[in-house]
Amino acid sequence: MANVGYSDTPELPESNWKVHDGARPQPRVVTPGATAADPPSDAVVLFDGSDLSKWQGRGGDAQWKVENGYMEVVRGTGDIQTRGQFGDIQLHLEFACPAEVKGDSQGRGNSGVFLGGRYEVQVLDGYDNPTYADGTTGAVYGQYPPLVNANRKPGEWQTYEIVFTGPRWDGERLVRPAHITVLFNGVLVQNHAAAHGPTGHRNLANYNNPHPAEGPLRLQDHGDPVRFRNIWIRELRGYDE
Repeated sequence: MANVGYSDTPELPESNWKVHDGARPQPRVVTPGATAADPPSDAVVLFDGSDLSKWQGRGGDAQWKVENGYMEVVRGTGDIQTRGQFGDIQLHLEFACPAEVKGDSQGRGNSGVFLGGRYEVQVLDGYDNPTYADGTTGAVYGQYPPLVNANRKPGEWQTYEIVFTGPRWDGERLVRPAHITVLFNGVLVQNHAAAHGPTGHRNLANYNNPHPAEGPLRLQDHGDPVRFRNIWIRELRGYDE
């Protein structure tokens, strides 16, 4: 066997491995998708444009419309969420706000992506549409404005690449807050932002109520016919798993 490392180097902090340790397990092999938008081999595909079998609505099956490879919010049917529960994830999601511009500020192309069912990354038509900064597209709603405005024009498809790590608890004591990283249309708009707590409206988020490490991915019905397509996640694992 080829010499792939060393055994006489210093031990890494908080680790059982040495620097360049030849015995350290190799990374799992994952086959990437044909493009950055295509799911890699270890992805869980949540919506491929055909049906909502992996989603549920209020008290039953999801009632949003599916056609032409996308799902569309049906106003008044409520939020939908995955049937499965997820913890730390990498998420790929594409959305399009209505091409016909109606309303302004929060009343224009409004929806949201709730990570773990609790932490919202805002979806909004933020193209030439002033609103409060922590509520525009790419914001961690009510907490962090996006670093920049990277919106495409109304009606155009846009992409979120999100990395979410949920909070960690020791009983009822918070050990580590949730963290959110967002690339919006390939532009970094949230850089490992430490969430103040689950999302609320007109209130200060907090961690007063411990919650499970896992939760559903939830998409918001805010009354606007926002479209979604090509949704997949990768469940994140430790370096040596």
